[in-house]
Amino acid sequence: MNPLMADATAHGRTQGTALSVNVNKVALLRNTRHLGIPSVVRAAELALQAGAAGITVHPRPDGRHIRDHDVTELAALLTRWPQAEYNIEGNPFHNLMDHVRAVRPHQVTFVPDSVGQFTSDHGWDLGVDGERLRPLIEEARALGVRVSLFMDPVPDAMHRVREIGADRIELYTEPYAAAHGSDRQADELERFAAAARSALALGLGVNAGHDLNRDNLSDFLRSVPGVMEVSIGHALLSDALEFGIADAVRRYRQCIAAARP
Repeated sequence: MNPLMADATAHGRTQGTALSVNVNKVALLRNTRHLGIPSVVRAAELALQAGAAGITVHPRPDGRHIRDHDVTELAALLTRWPQAEYNIEGNPFHNLMDHVRAVRPHQVTFVPDSVGQFTSDHGWDLGVDGERLRPLIEEARALGVRVSLFMDPVPDAMHRVREIGADRIELYTEPYAAAHGSDRQADELERFAAAARSALALGLGVNAGHDLNRDNLSDFLRSVPGVMEVSIGHALLSDALEFGIADAVRRYRQCIAAARP
């Protein structure tokens, strides 16, 4: 067994789907003033207290939300939550690897964003970037960090993910979210299920994220096998404006529980 996948088992990641809360939007709001509020660390702590299995951040080169000090302060917080995981995502050809080297999170998710990209909107083309990614994957794994690649739901691409040494994929779920409730929903779910089956058959772990919310999360998890982790930020923190962070986390955990057989 891949030792980094074994580490996931030790953290309870095979016992259902883990909820990792992305706190980027807390930092985005904080950055509109110079008062230090709302606190990114406090928001993460509230999410963990409510049962979140991990915290995700996506520091971008322009510092529009998560900043360098957030990455290190959250790493310090996570030392007090040994059952939880820290996931840092971003483009390894920009500023990401400095953070990985500095704090050695449990997981790094490589995302093919451009420098000024509004939000993530596609997975890796490993025919173009696979060989460039290989040494960075090797470096992260040598640091003891699990590597996940942000991928479109293309079953044939999973062989290449495995070849270049990644441990997991994160399925880019916006196409499913856009189709949810329409006559395209079933076809989109089958595309994602096929990609997950291909990944699982190769020994890869499967994560998922982007535009998952309380309306579409359970349907996704019922149909797509083996999802180990979902990373949710925008929708969960939007719900937190109505329910509070703790209750929003509990509601998303209920969505996950409702998808179990």
